[in-house]
This record gives sequence, C-alpha cells and structure tokens, in this order.
Amino acid sequence: MAKTFDGFNRLLEKVRGSSHEFVVTTEIFPNLDVERVARDMNLAEEGKNRGALDQPSKSSKSLDDIELAVVGKLEDAKSTAYNNLEDQLQLFAGRLGSLDFEGQFSDLHRANAEGVSDFKAEIVKGRNELHGLRRALSAAEEDYADFRKRHRITRAPRVSEGYVWFFKISFLFFLFLVESIMNGIFLAKGSDMGIVGGITEAFSFSFLNIGIALVFALFCVSLVAHRSYFLKLIGALSIVLYAGLAVALNLGLAHYREVTGSILEDAGPLVMNRILTDPLGLTDIKSWLLFGIGFMFSIFAFIDGWYLRDPYPGYAGVYKRLIAARSKYSSRQEELIEDLLSVRDDHNEKVDFIIKNLSGRRREHNAIIAHRAKLLSLFVQYQEQLERTANVLLKRYREANVKARSDNAPKYFDNAWKLDRIKPTKAGESELTDRDVADSIRKAQSELSEQIRNIAAVCDDGIDQYRELDRLHPETAANG
Repeated sequence: MAKTFDGFNRLLEKVRGSSHEFVVTTEIFPNLDVERVARDMNLAEEGKNRGALDQPSKSSKSLDDIELAVVGKLEDAKSTAYNNLEDQLQLFAGRLGSLDFEGQFSDLHRANAEGVSDFKAEIVKGRNELHGLRRALSAAEEDYADFRKRHRITRAPRVSEGYVWFFKISFLFFLFLVESIMNGIFLAKGSDMGIVGGITEAFSFSFLNIGIALVFALFCVSLVAHRSYFLKLIGALSIVLYAGLAVALNLGLAHYREVTGSILEDAGPLVMNRILTDPLGLTDIKSWLLFGIGFMFSIFAFIDGWYLRDPYPGYAGVYKRLIAARSKYSSRQEELIEDLLSVRDDHNEKVDFIIKNLSGRRREHNAIIAHRAKLLSLFVQYQEQLERTANVLLKRYREANVKARSDNAPKYFDNAWKLDRIKPTKAGESELTDRDVADSIRKAQSELSEQIRNIAAVCDDGIDQYRELDRLHPETAANG
C-alpha cells in the first residue's frame, strides 16, 4: 500500500519543504546626523556670507542653491529609504507567496477527493488477493474432506511438527551414532586398526540396519492401515519381511565378528556359509550381545519411523496441504488488515501534521502582515523625520543669513519646507486577509476531520470485506 494517498504524501512533502522563519529589522531607515550635515555643508558660514550680500534677494520666491542642496540631500535620503522599503515589501510579498495558501487549499481539496478512492482501490486489491487464497483454501478443504470420506477415516491425522519432529529425527541420529560406536567396539576384535577400524566397518552395518527399519516403517508397514485388503496384505507381508531382514542382518554382523576374530581374509564367504548352514551357531556371548543390541536398535528405529507420520498413506500429506493453505490465507488476511490499519493511522498522522502546519502558517502570515504594517508606519515616520531635519538645517542657514543681512529677508524664509510624501505600493487585491485565511483554514480543518472519519469508515468496511470471505466460503465441518 506504498502508493496509497499519493496526494497527501505530495502535500505533506510540500508542507515540510516550504516553511520559513521570518526575521524583521527596523534599521533600514538610518537617521541623518543634523550636526554633521550642517558642519559638512558649512551652513552657518554659507548663510552668513550670502546674507552679507543680501542673497537671496527679498523678492525671491524660490529656494537658493544652498537650500536646494539641503533639500536635495533629504530627497536623496528619502529615495534611498523608499528603495529599501520596496525591497523589504518585495521580500514580504515573496514570503507571503511562499505560504501558498491557495495552492495548499487546492492540493488539500484534491487530496481529499483522491484519498478515499485510493484507499478503496487498495481494499479491492487486497480483497482480490484474499479471494484467490480463499478459493485455494476451499479446494484444500474439499480435497481433505473427500479423502476422509473415500477412505472412511473419522480420526484426526497424526502429524509430527515442531519440537516433536525434531526429537524423533534426533532420536534416529542418536540410534545410528550409538549403534555405530558399539558395533565398532565389538568389531575391533578382528580389525588391525583397532576401535577406529571397527567403527569404520560398523558404519555401513549401522546405516543399513537403521535404514532398512526406517524404509519399511515409512513406506511398507503403513499399508496395514489402508482400507484396501490387498494393500493390508502387502503391509502384513512387509512386516514379516522386515523382521526376517533385521534378524538376518544382525546375525550376519554377529557371525562377521566371530569370523574376523580368527581370520583376516575371505571372511565374507565364510560368514554367508555360516548363516546358511548354522545361523544360530554363535559361540561367543559378545556375538549374541552384538546381535541383540543391533536387533533392538532396529526395532527402536522401526517404531520411531512408524510415528514420524500418519500411518494411513497420503492422509498426512493432504492434511498438511490444508494446514498450509489455511495458514497462508489467515496470515495474509491478518497482514492486509494490519496494512489497512497502518495506512489509516499514517494518514491520520499526516492529516494532524497538515492541520497543525496550517495553523502555524496562519500565525506566520499574521506576523508577516504585522511586520509589513510596522515597516510602512516606520517609513511614514521617517518621512516626517526627514521633513523636520530639513527644516532644522534650513533654519540654521536662514538664521545665519538673516543676521548678516542689511536688507529684509525673503518672505518664504518664514515658511516651513514640505516634503513630498511617497506612498508605498499597496498590497494586491488578491492578497488574502487574516479573515480569509482563518475562514479557509477552518474549512480545511473541517474537511480533514471529515476525511479522517471517512477513511476510518472505509477502513472498517475493508476489514469487514476481508472477513466476509470467511462467511461466503465457510470451512467444511470435517476439518479434523
């Protein structure tokens, strides 16, 4: 279900990748140092010198060169401040644009529309998969029930699994190992390599002894339990054949011990001759002990092999296929249900994150608007401060000029200079207000909450659909 809620996943990545920290500074409109400007422009001296010449004339109505230079300096400061203001406003606009509320809400609406559909599509895929597994399970159940019916079996199958199977197999290896060692000890009497040579020779006898018992127990004697009388007969004969082979093999091993104890060459033909002419003619008690131990180990292996699987041929196999199909179906059903719950929870976490992020973006939006408004207010104040600064500088020039004059000063000397205010670029009409953002966020939160409820309902419905297969295809009564 990795592709479920692609819309929400894309939106989540976009949300995580476009958040900004906003830092505002109010030091973009530097104040002019009145004393320094007055000193640099030598206003007092210039006013005194021009006043001594009665300049500007009393009939003059416009600013003279010195006054125009003062005004020009203030106009330059205003232009510089305005350019800085525009740069800051552009920065604010970019940060507001990066919040992309319209895009967020559009993506959110689209993700909401796609979310339930995607989730339902995943449920359909899972249901189709489970349907195939359920049909396979039904077929296995039918095979199992048909087998029991055809062979008139009413008991549960005997199946060794887990630690029981491990114990039985381990017991066979233990029998083989112990018998090999004990046979080697007994056979060491006639081996020029001692115990090592005896164990090497006894290895093949032990393998054959245990192997014959296991083969007859697994594939031959089990026919006794079959409903066919012919197969029952074959099974009974196989028991007799097994007993004869087990006795003959272990007698042969005992005779081999006695023969190899007296001669080192051509022991094989002599052993065969003794078995045919005098099979019970063992003269050493250890030879009889070797025979008894070998035959006992063969019986143990035969019994262990008999209990390795169900005695009725084919019954354990058909039952294991049923168990395997049932386990595969139930395991996959549990996995798909867990996947649904996991995807639902993951979706809800993403929705919670988006809701919190929208609230955070609203706070950031308000902070940017407030900082922008403060900056605009500072620019208005700065222009007022520039006007005051200009009049202070002009006053110093004019006062020095008036004191040095012999004629009256121009009338405009009594008038304060007015700075032409610059009105900053207004925000676009399409820009969202706090009320617009708040209303849109409330609507988005309501839609997301409804989405959570819808997904929860679809998830519950999907789980019911998965489990509905059990009611459409109930297990047969004769499942053991």
